Amino acid sequence: MSHVGVGPRAVMRSAAFLTAGVLAVPALAGCTSEDPAGKPLAEQDVAAADRARIADGGTLRWAVDSVPDTLNAFQSDADATTTRVAQAVLPSMYRMDETGSPVRNPDYLESAEVVDTEPKQVVVYKLNQQAVWSDGREIGAADFAAQWRALSGKDSAYWTARNAGYDRIQKIERGANDLEVKVTFSRPYADWKALFSPLYPKDVMGTPDAFNDGARRSLEVTAGPFAVKKVDTKSDQVVLTGNPRWWGEPAKLDKIVLRAVPRDERVSELVAGELDLAEIDPETADEVTLAGAPRDPATGTPLMGPEGSPAPGPQGRSAAEALRSWAVANGSDEDAAEEEILAREERREAAAKERRRQKALSGFEVRKSLEAAYTQLALNGSDGPLADERVRRAVARALDREKLAEAVLKPLGLPAEPVGSHLALSGQPAYADGSGALGQQNAKEARALLADAGWESGGPVKKADEGEKAAGAEKDEKGDKDEKKSDGDDGTYIVGEDNKNGGSGDGGNDDAKDDAKDGADRESGEKLSSGKNTAQGGAPGAYAPKGTAAPAGSVTAPLAKDGKALTLRFVLPSGPGSEALRTVADRITDMLKEIGIGTEITKVPDESYFKDHIAAGEYDLALYSWPASAFPATDARPIYAKPVPAADGSLNVAQNYTRVGTDQVDQLFDRAMTTLDQKEARDLLRKADSRIWAAAGSIPLYQRPQLTVARENLANAGAFGFETPVYEDMGYLKKGAQGSRPSAPAGTSASSSPSSSSGS
Repeated sequence: MSHVGVGPRAVMRSAAFLTAGVLAVPALAGCTSEDPAGKPLAEQDVAAADRARIADGGTLRWAVDSVPDTLNAFQSDADATTTRVAQAVLPSMYRMDETGSPVRNPDYLESAEVVDTEPKQVVVYKLNQQAVWSDGREIGAADFAAQWRALSGKDSAYWTARNAGYDRIQKIERGANDLEVKVTFSRPYADWKALFSPLYPKDVMGTPDAFNDGARRSLEVTAGPFAVKKVDTKSDQVVLTGNPRWWGEPAKLDKIVLRAVPRDERVSELVAGELDLAEIDPETADEVTLAGAPRDPATGTPLMGPEGSPAPGPQGRSAAEALRSWAVANGSDEDAAEEEILAREERREAAAKERRRQKALSGFEVRKSLEAAYTQLALNGSDGPLADERVRRAVARALDREKLAEAVLKPLGLPAEPVGSHLALSGQPAYADGSGALGQQNAKEARALLADAGWESGGPVKKADEGEKAAGAEKDEKGDKDEKKSDGDDGTYIVGEDNKNGGSGDGGNDDAKDDAKDGADRESGEKLSSGKNTAQGGAPGAYAPKGTAAPAGSVTAPLAKDGKALTLRFVLPSGPGSEALRTVADRITDMLKEIGIGTEITKVPDESYFKDHIAAGEYDLALYSWPASAFPATDARPIYAKPVPAADGSLNVAQNYTRVGTDQVDQLFDRAMTTLDQKEARDLLRKADSRIWAAAGSIPLYQRPQLTVARENLANAGAFGFETPVYEDMGYLKKGAQGSRPSAPAGTSASSSPSSSSGS
């Protein structure tokens, strides 16, 4: 299970299972002469090969998570497979490069530039003169205009999921000739390169009926190296075939079959020879790596196991065990001998089956990189203890993000660096580490923040009535256990409520005042003080003032306030592929326990995790992922915008599922969205990110690992990293040809501990 959205520039930046502070920002790295963006932490791993080395023809059978409900990427139920199809069959004016930046796609676009800014911003697109739809019609202004009208938000008959950017267009006209499209904006729009990628034909965008229903199960008119042959819900697959009217480099493959295969069934499908390419979990990666390891010529067993560990002996038994088995089978005890002979036969059959399995997997290899997405810890600031900014900041400062990143990435041989930005990833132009606005991990200061918020270590806790027990959790009445699972099946258990009084605690927090200087001014002009918490997310005393007593007692003593223990609801998915999330959650739980915060962990089905818990706000803590975007001013704004009351009295949170935001961050996003100066836009985004860090509504942890298994002779496909796949270049190497792969650092391996997951 991936718990990440459909990817950059799809319907909207989506977290599927893919804040602004009131403190001022310290000096930004972006203002120095050294570029803080850095480089991508990992390169893509696709077995790159020149087209001349790739044979013509063949079918690529590619495992995906689902057959999409719609092929219209601008509808709310579009998913990652919708994006895969759109990339292969539709025009995109811009695509992502190896740094996650937009680059012009020459197959469709000869040039695009801002030709005027006063009185209006005007962009002129010059299209590739060979670019045509599959029905022979030229791609032109009529298609651009139809997409603008459908996505502008002016006609509610169109069931669109987003209109960002399109709502800023004033008009679209034919330029100097049929190959020019002139777009005039009513308001300046910095992210204009985000528009018209993908571009649908006017046949799809021209009327509400065509938009809403016409492109859900078929795309009759396309303009990519591939076309949609059929969407088969019975066999759970989408079949793409070559587009005969494609004017670019011809597709090497005859066919791409995108087939929905559950992640826990993919290794069996690989063994059966039914797949050529699939994202996998670390356990499958281990098995594929082991299958390709050198073997003992006599026994056929691998000489070395994963991570260089000694391989098991014949049939998984040591030499001493094998000798004992022979002795029993040939001994005088006939009953024991008969039983052992049967057991030996069963082991031989199992070993033969395992050899066949390993032989089938030996034709595959693991390709790995870091995905263009990051996993975060979300803190719901709408109500409960986390409505107090001081408690959110205490939680954030209790986390050792480096250790959390290492727990997931180090066993995979991938760079284990924590993510420093909410808005970009290392290597992207907008990236800068803004975590300094929050402060480094510091348990002492975290406890001081909690003390300032009124949470006392070892304080009295009222005994809850039976009806008040949360989600069926059976808590220990004596409070002498750190962790107790419920007797029910809801997966809920309590961690950290032991109600023990300890010895003396840390003293006053002398460093908190220095951190307050780094945190800076509050949004409404409030100064840091030791006053009471008066408003959600905007209370004075976000840092405990100098002299505030730290919690008394040992570091693991639970905290309480008004007779209620400080226990946070931690919701996690329970499905296959979520092992890494659960491992990270366990480590976060331990870190929070060190400062006296208990957690109530509830594991829920994958299908209800996001809709019923994250989006509904039924959680305190949760782990999910966001995809990186080449256009953070547009795509990240709804994630961090301040929730506003809707007409019916409810709270409109857009995509801000932590419910934490401020006017100041909204203003920074709006300014970044309207400036055409790229450096100024980057600086504004970095300031916004620092304020998001300061509010501690969400804590970026690590860039998601991407593990893919591919046939050894499959080229230009695998772990794509930031880059948009080039579908026409995918194919199988000619006999004797070799692909080129980036060399892995010494000592790295695709193996993993059982608790890590490529889908975290």
